[in-house]
Amino acid sequence: MSTTNKNESKLSSFLTRLMSSVIIVIVALGVIIPGKDILFGAMIVISLIGIYELYKVIGVERSLLGIVGYAADICWFVLIRTGYAYLGMMLLMASIMIIMAVYVFSTPKYNDSQAAMTFFGIVYVGIMLSYVYQTRSLSDGLWIVWLIFVGSWGSDTCAYCTGILIGKHKLAPKVSPGKSIEGSVGGVIGAAILGVIYALIVKDKLNEVANPIVAFAVIGAASSVISQIGDLAASAVKRNHEVKDYGHLIPGHGGILDRFDSVIFTAPIVFFLANYIF
Repeated sequence: MSTTNKNESKLSSFLTRLMSSVIIVIVALGVIIPGKDILFGAMIVISLIGIYELYKVIGVERSLLGIVGYAADICWFVLIRTGYAYLGMMLLMASIMIIMAVYVFSTPKYNDSQAAMTFFGIVYVGIMLSYVYQTRSLSDGLWIVWLIFVGSWGSDTCAYCTGILIGKHKLAPKVSPGKSIEGSVGGVIGAAILGVIYALIVKDKLNEVANPIVAFAVIGAASSVISQIGDLAASAVKRNHEVKDYGHLIPGHGGILDRFDSVIFTAPIVFFLANYIF
């Protein structure tokens, strides 16, 4: 391929990725701002697609094991929507018992790794992603919920730019060769700065956060660290199973898990920091 064709291909790929990002932001605004049932329904759909993508990687997406995982995900969302989230541990215990029963009575159809990953998918995708909805449901949730994306997508952008400019030392070369230690640090600092800027914009609208500038800076930095771990974890799973992307739903990005891998890790951290510390 000539240099001109390569440049055109890169430009086309960038524009596709940019357009998809714009659409994702518009959709996020459209479901997060109204919250309640609209966001609830959107998060169920997103989590189910994410679980399906993960289950497809391990080969159980259309199996009885997969059905158990999808059902558990829906049950979890129903519990948090109806105020029975405290029954979540009971749901998890029931889920693993049913999964192991399917594994035992279907032997040798499934292996132990598939059974384990089925349960993992319920927690990793369904429960962790549900904290986007739970954060939005907090007293100041309309404003706090955006810290999830500051700590994930904002951090990712800062890390990418820093890595391009000064990145020299590889962060996890066997998992994600393109990521650098310098980029990682830049992502954490960038997310903290974005948190401060965001706090300055919305501080007068907050009722429950005593010192939003400090709180949002800490939440931004902490969630950036966690989001980078989430990104690397998702990449590690893909490498272990030799797949490039989890799906093709989002042009230029891949699947739901390719775009929300860092959000999955960031959402619970933002929820707990905002709800129990600040």
